[in-house]
Amino acid sequence: MSKDANNIRKKKNAIINRYGLIVILFLTVFIVIFGYIIRIMFVEGEQWRALGLKETVKKDREIKPNRGNIYAADGRLLATSEPLYGVYMDFMSEGIRKDTLMKYVGDLSVRLSKKFPDRTAAQYKNVILNGWELSRRELAEIERNKASGSDKQVKLKSRYVRIIKRDIDYLELKELRTYPFLNQRSNKTGLIVEERTMRAKPFGRLAGRTVGSIYKDMAKGGASGIEMKYDSILRGKPGVKSRQKVQGRWIDIVEVPAEDGWDVKTTLDVDIQDITERALYAKLVETDAESGTAIIMEVATGEIKAISNLDRISDGVYAEGNPNAFSYMNEPGSTFKTLSVMIALEDGVVTPNEKFHVGNGLYQYGKSWIRDHYWQKGQDRGDLTVAEGMYISSNIVIAKTILKGYENNPEKYVQRLYDLGITKKIEWDVPLSGKEGTAVIRHPNDKSSYWSKTTLPWMSFGYETQIPPIYILMFYNGIANGGKMIKPFLTKAFIKDGDVQEKFETEVINPSLCSPKTLEEIKAMLVGVVNEGTGKAVASKSFQIAGKTGTAQIASGGNYANGHFVSFCGYFPADKPLYTCFVGIRRPRGIPSGGLMPGGVFKRIAEEVYARNVFVAPDQCKPDSVMTMMPYVKNGSLKDMQTVFTQLNIPFTLPVGEAEWVMASTLQNKIELSKNVVQNGLVPDVRGMGAKDALFLLERAGLKVVLQGYGTVTSQSVPAGSRVIKGSQVTLGLK
Repeated sequence: MSKDANNIRKKKNAIINRYGLIVILFLTVFIVIFGYIIRIMFVEGEQWRALGLKETVKKDREIKPNRGNIYAADGRLLATSEPLYGVYMDFMSEGIRKDTLMKYVGDLSVRLSKKFPDRTAAQYKNVILNGWELSRRELAEIERNKASGSDKQVKLKSRYVRIIKRDIDYLELKELRTYPFLNQRSNKTGLIVEERTMRAKPFGRLAGRTVGSIYKDMAKGGASGIEMKYDSILRGKPGVKSRQKVQGRWIDIVEVPAEDGWDVKTTLDVDIQDITERALYAKLVETDAESGTAIIMEVATGEIKAISNLDRISDGVYAEGNPNAFSYMNEPGSTFKTLSVMIALEDGVVTPNEKFHVGNGLYQYGKSWIRDHYWQKGQDRGDLTVAEGMYISSNIVIAKTILKGYENNPEKYVQRLYDLGITKKIEWDVPLSGKEGTAVIRHPNDKSSYWSKTTLPWMSFGYETQIPPIYILMFYNGIANGGKMIKPFLTKAFIKDGDVQEKFETEVINPSLCSPKTLEEIKAMLVGVVNEGTGKAVASKSFQIAGKTGTAQIASGGNYANGHFVSFCGYFPADKPLYTCFVGIRRPRGIPSGGLMPGGVFKRIAEEVYARNVFVAPDQCKPDSVMTMMPYVKNGSLKDMQTVFTQLNIPFTLPVGEAEWVMASTLQNKIELSKNVVQNGLVPDVRGMGAKDALFLLERAGLKVVLQGYGTVTSQSVPAGSRVIKGSQVTLGLK
């Protein structure tokens, strides 16, 4: 028993020793761990907490604010920010299965080519399959490098292969995600979408130079126009956020919210802007001019309703370029004569009926000759009154008028020009530099500017001065506005979240240009220019226009053999002016004419703008023997005509049988429609149609169309019935 007890005791001691060792081991481990905990908490705590924060929290990430919008006067958008998306495929994505890709690549390519036709279905398929094959080769190369122990890096060309050439919008992206293969989770398709914010212009290039542009990197802000002028208002203030990892997912925590930019509301009228740009563009193409500018402003307020600056970029092609309306520093020519005559009338130097001898249009002053535009014709015009001199734009009459009053005191004449406010430094709504945007008129006492014996008479009819078009417009608007000259402006208000933060009001530059008597005399002369003088081509049958033509030779290298700057500035209707307009064209081809060239643009703008504001009730229209109450109808789509006639309750007769395109004729009491047969392979007859229908038919036939003019098609360069040559050009004349 004692032996057994001894063995039991030995076993107990062994167990106790073994467990004791385990306890000692656990105590030792616990003490070590506790020591590490103490060390981490109190010795290395800051280091590890910083590392943990770094792994779970990313601080001070910028929140980009939304750039403010730019609006037209009626609230229509001229510029706004919108997200666009670049579409890529990552062929290194582990989730892409070859069998699934091959199953859907054909259908996917077809859908892509229909939606984004800059590639064919075959080309889309090649891009996708080539990307896949390239990814396999690159993966194989990576594996070879690993096996050989090489640290050579493989440049992954199969990562982020661009599938669609252009960036797409959100709606296009939503549709894209419904396409075969791409309708799966992105980790199975490798679809990568890169978002970036772009500046969009809903009306395209309309008022493009005035609205302006931003840099490709939006963070740099505005690059030109209103976008640049009010960049600090539009851009907003960035915020700050941190990203924190919670349960394996990153979430944004906003620390300082971003402040979105304010909106800018302009004075521009989209419809008037469209009228102005089309009219100017057509005349520049017609005259093959170097550039042109047109501005139209509201008489009573000074609000600029339209402004167009077009520069030639290639033969027959013009685009918004330099802000010529504000910055074009050129001698104005005869539009300046109105200033000279106003000063002379106001000072009592002459009366409108005072006469001066002009003879055959040549007048020698000192050693120089002053010439009227008719001097080479050998015509002796004898004596002309001051008013008649304005009508025919006589340099001699204006020069003799100013010499009579100020030859011995040119300082008085120049000071009177300054007093008008024409040289006042004005800050405009577009960014300019240096002297641009400010009129420059010499002063005889200014030693920094050259003043000669001939400066005064030449200045009187618009030479030896530099006046941007906007100043000429401002002065003529002062005449239309009862003598009160106000600043033309483009920016109406700054808006935040729909509330007006700052509103811009009319700014008076000169409350009274002259006495009421002088003003009425000047107004009568400007009407006479249009009715009897150099502006006859501007006259409208619908209302009275008043204004003045201008033709100035462009100086270069000390001589005047560098082309012409022709202009017309005036207002309409003359009896109750609503708008003032300036049109200038630089270096037109052909015989320069302020009346025919810019005057033609002015007339078209004035008539179209005036028509927008005129409504005559049907019961006020009294038909007579030569007037029909039925409207004139252009040839065109049968469906469109039926819709219009039905809505207007106008009786019409249909052609026998079906016809997509019809000829329309207006009869005494109804509209008669007849077939206009379009045969495949033959050029259709589009005369009598509007531009929309004519374009549809000709382009459907495979022809390229060039439009000249506006209105109804009156001629086509390729005769109707000719055999169609695909891709050839046909020019349509519209009136």
